[in-house]
Amino acid sequence: MTHLRIDVHAHLWTTGYLDRLERLGKADTGTQRGIGADATEADLDRRFALMDRAGIDLQVLSVAPQSPHLIGEPDAVALAGAANESYAELVARFPRRFRAFAALPLPHVDAALREAVQALDDLGAVGVGVTTTVLGRTLADPLFAPLYEELDRRCAVLYVHPAGEGAASPLITEHGMTWMVGAPVEDTVALMHLILAGIPVRYPRMRILASHLGGALPMLPPRLDDHLAFESPETPELPSVAVGRLWYDTVSHVHSPALVAAAASFGADRLVLGTDFPYEDGEVFLRAVDYIADSGLAPEEVSMILDTNAADLLGLSGP
Repeated sequence: MTHLRIDVHAHLWTTGYLDRLERLGKADTGTQRGIGADATEADLDRRFALMDRAGIDLQVLSVAPQSPHLIGEPDAVALAGAANESYAELVARFPRRFRAFAALPLPHVDAALREAVQALDDLGAVGVGVTTTVLGRTLADPLFAPLYEELDRRCAVLYVHPAGEGAASPLITEHGMTWMVGAPVEDTVALMHLILAGIPVRYPRMRILASHLGGALPMLPPRLDDHLAFESPETPELPSVAVGRLWYDTVSHVHSPALVAAAASFGADRLVLGTDFPYEDGEVFLRAVDYIADSGLAPEEVSMILDTNAADLLGLSGP
């Protein structure tokens, strides 16, 4: 069995990419600037040193939440292409350090399909990344069915990351909780949209990877099952079954009880290492790895989560 320590939740944005987004009207790129997540030599050297200290072999890069989900199709296509080309160049320069989830020019599905095919076939992407909503659309919108059909055909990964919109709730965004509370709420809601629409069972070979242990999902399976009959009776399978079809990264800000609950609810074989670099940085980055072994999980579960599950999920286990 191949042991490969892979961090599936790591960000990198070039200044040029963020500048182009800003020119197209994105007003929140400041939270991604100057935080050690650029492709400068200094940033890369520091990142690699941290990875070495944590024993991490590879990081899978993604641009979310600054995804090229734009109203104008030409702009979305150009920006997604630029992001994926820059990632491909980094993977080619540092093949022992990086892989990437491709950015997609959604909600333009035909263009997103073309970009996904090119990224997966020609640019070495190990999956595609989306945010929990796309310009206000749920990921369960039938518009996205052709994309899911292609990912299902390929047994490819769909990585889902919060959009940073506070789940479109002013009760979150106007009270200083957009990320601290809003992000896990977005995770929970987006995954429930997919589950209630039957996406995991309709596309069983598509590998849905959720951020942050799936938000509140580790706490909810029995409640979800019990509420189906009167609230969502058309759901094609019990949520407690559907949650076991997904994968989840371990970003919990080093909260061991959350990790233990996720392992109990989903199975340790469904958990993969994530750090949320650079938002968990320095000593916190190291604890994001170490807390898994210190959580009280069985040694074989820890080994799977740290060193084998992600390689199997991403098709990097080798022969």
